[in-house]
Amino acid sequence: MTESMRRRPPFVADERTQLVGWLDLQREIVRWKCEGLTDEEAHRSVIPTSPLMTVGGILSHLRWTEDTWFEVAFLGADPIGRPQFEEGENGAELDLDWQVDEVPLDQLLADYEQACDRSNEIIAAHSLDDVGQQSAWPSGGATLRWMLHHMLEETARHAGHLDLIRELVDGEKGYY
Repeated sequence: MTESMRRRPPFVADERTQLVGWLDLQREIVRWKCEGLTDEEAHRSVIPTSPLMTVGGILSHLRWTEDTWFEVAFLGADPIGRPQFEEGENGAELDLDWQVDEVPLDQLLADYEQACDRSNEIIAAHSLDDVGQQSAWPSGGATLRWMLHHMLEETARHAGHLDLIRELVDGEKGYY
């Protein structure tokens, strides 16, 4: 990916353009951090206390986080059957959205791309002041603006994780 694809949004633009622009920049950084990795490298665990935090695990988690906020929280889709909502005994989180050792990196990237495209379609079709339809959670009634800010925070945080993991996997580093 060329650096020109990783551009900050315009200095002067409307709120939606800037919010989506910053989110898209972070998404591009996530994709960039995956470039050139083998499937083995993408699934290599380098943090002993967090074995699921691999490049592939983060990519899958971000894919499902897009789904959580825009499909489930905002549009009100049923969370049943989605891996990020599966629970074990006594409500323990299973982290199935992170468990992707058998999924090739190319597939994880394609799934992430599709989720981001779908999220952008939802964002484009609604006012930033529209509220989510997921009444089962307090944050499910937040505005689309709030959800966009949250996704920007979530994606940027994990892009930082990818920065460190990538350096530990093969020495590659770079800001953006």
